[in-house]
Amino acid sequence: MSTLLLKLSAPLQAWGASSRFSRRDTRHEPTKSAVIGLIAASQGRRRTESIEDLLDLHFGVRVDQPGVVVRDFHTAHNAKGEAMPLSERYYLSDAVFVVGLESSASLLEGIKDSLLRPAFPLFLGRRSCAPCGKLVLGICDSGLSEALRAHPWEAAAWYRRRASNETKKLEILRDVLPTDTGAETREVVRDIPWSFSQERRDWGWRNVVHDEPVVISPESPSIIAPSHNPMSVLDLE
Repeated sequence: MSTLLLKLSAPLQAWGASSRFSRRDTRHEPTKSAVIGLIAASQGRRRTESIEDLLDLHFGVRVDQPGVVVRDFHTAHNAKGEAMPLSERYYLSDAVFVVGLESSASLLEGIKDSLLRPAFPLFLGRRSCAPCGKLVLGICDSGLSEALRAHPWEAAAWYRRRASNETKKLEILRDVLPTDTGAETREVVRDIPWSFSQERRDWGWRNVVHDEPVVISPESPSIIAPSHNPMSVLDLE
């Protein structure tokens, strides 16, 4: 199996797994349903189209920069100018994640190509949360856990400098894999998107394992910030 690695970084992100009505919460890490939605949008799929072929992707996320939860007291009006119900919307500010998707190399190559040239605009949880920087990190010939543990630290340069004198632990959360023996499920999340249709949205449950965190010590070479190229955001690869 191979693993496609993505970098999810933006000024604001929102990953709701149980948001309803006037309170829209966010989890502290990306959800599998949102990432599958991101892929479906890049491929030009409509909300009513099947996403069954994407549900078997093995999903994991490494928290490289946890970010801070911020609250937006939200007001809105409809087309007639009438006031809509007040709501509270929560976001993650200045967070960075490395997401891994494990599957066959052929399927991942197609997903990679669509993310590099998306059919629809991409966003990280909500339409107001556009991704910034390099989204696709590449495909590696290793399993999900190995890929997430081996990839260099992707935190922002200012965050690395702040952490230069302390040890950081990068949390890893992932699906339970067929190769797991005795892995303990730490969490059950309603996070498998059976349907994105606006008429009948539906999610199933998935088991989440928390792997041993990746330890970044002050002496680690990966703590050194890379040289900055302001035009790198324009690179396709």
